Amino acid sequence: MFKSWFVDFDPVHAKQQGRVPEGMSEATAALFPDSFEESELGLVPRGWKVKSLDEIADYLNGLALQKFPPDDDGWLPVIKIAQLRKGDTVGADRANRKMKQEYIIQNGDVLFSWSGSLEVEIWYGGEGALNQHLFKVTSDTYPKWFYYLWTKYHLESFRQTAASKATTMGHIQRGHLSQAKVIVPSEQFVSAADEYFAPLLDRWISNALQAQTLATLRDTLLPRLISGQLRLPEAETALEAVTE
Repeated sequence: MFKSWFVDFDPVHAKQQGRVPEGMSEATAALFPDSFEESELGLVPRGWKVKSLDEIADYLNGLALQKFPPDDDGWLPVIKIAQLRKGDTVGADRANRKMKQEYIIQNGDVLFSWSGSLEVEIWYGGEGALNQHLFKVTSDTYPKWFYYLWTKYHLESFRQTAASKATTMGHIQRGHLSQAKVIVPSEQFVSAADEYFAPLLDRWISNALQAQTLATLRDTLLPRLISGQLRLPEAETALEAVTE
């Protein structure tokens, strides 16, 4: 749906041709323009703007966390590219908590590894510390689904850019965020679209968190069941507690 609305402009094409856009309320359909205008990217819906990725979101680079060794005041697992790819912090390095709050990752944060293996993911592996070579992506202006999906949209292009680097570890630079263009509708339109996209993203995050919890429970309970340390009724009770 995102590509249909914001990249292919299917509802605008429909209105331009005198057809009613499908899959939305009349109120939402009314917010789509019925014509196009020229832009630096070619034809875009009339009144919509062309911006760069770093204009719609902030890309915070992580810290060199070897400078933050764990101490007696507590610690955080270090989230590197490896943790991002597998979705958990099992076996991760540790760092102390004496860092700015913005460098602490929570479930639901958007992370973008910009060096080596380029990935854009929503994190659901628990609290952690943001390592270098990862961006934490946020915005005070646009909803999460908007900047997440636009960053994800440009991922393949970023991978091609990184692959062309004559280095052992391909990467992108901040300038590439400025070069990556996005189409931005009116504030009123984004608010209306939020009613469609936000619940979908929230449901996805909720399902991912539950899957993570169930996987942890499986890894904890299964060895105890096999060894006889835990009886089946007790395991079923534990499972019901996390799925209710």
